[in-house]
Amino acid sequence: MKLDKIDPKYLKKPNPRIGLITLASDFRIEKDFNNVIYGKEIDLFSNRIHCYNPLTNETLKKMADDITDVTKEILPDQKLDCVAYGCTSGTIAAGYSSIYEKVNLAKPNTKVTTPITSAIKALKKFNVNKISVFTPYTNEINQSVAEYFKKENIDVVSLSFFDIASDLDIGKVDQDYLFEVLSKIDLSESDALFVSCTALPVLSLIHKLEKKLGKIVLSSNQTLIWDTLKEINYNKNIDGFGQLFKD
Repeated sequence: MKLDKIDPKYLKKPNPRIGLITLASDFRIEKDFNNVIYGKEIDLFSNRIHCYNPLTNETLKKMADDITDVTKEILPDQKLDCVAYGCTSGTIAAGYSSIYEKVNLAKPNTKVTTPITSAIKALKKFNVNKISVFTPYTNEINQSVAEYFKKENIDVVSLSFFDIASDLDIGKVDQDYLFEVLSKIDLSESDALFVSCTALPVLSLIHKLEKKLGKIVLSSNQTLIWDTLKEINYNKNIDGFGQLFKD
């Protein structure tokens, strides 16, 4: 047998690498990321973090204890350009600084974004400080969401919610019914609508909702994906997912 050793040629520079931490029970967030970045020279790698039901501020905060270990298992010993922590209420409960530190224990010098911090950036982009909010959460978590916006000098004019205590049930919400509910929210005193929770199937509805409501519509996954792309220096316009992706 003749052996022919051939030297490999490696890529000089890999595609930007996004690490996504998603709740173990989230049916939606990976689909949304893949729908937006499809066909682009961007690589997405995800790992799931244990979550606890029913959802409370305490269980959401507890979930963050596993962030460092979960991050380590995303391409072990390899660099990530940005880690997206896929939980809106979980970020509020644990605090962004805590999440950032835990990610960077596993992946030093890595950028970190979250749904709620990215939502604040998106609202500032549009100079919006009066919003209506929709969530699937219970009242305990809703109060934390409203308080977070208040601390950022954003006035929550109204807050509508489903009062669902299980993340698994949030992921089962009917998309057509969700559109019906969101399209009936009164935004006459608000400059935008923010739909909270990475598990809700809302991203693909945003373009249609903005046309119907005549206002800016933002969601947890939409702002998270938008900010992640900014962090990896992808700044091209993307069609079909709302005004946010238009620069």
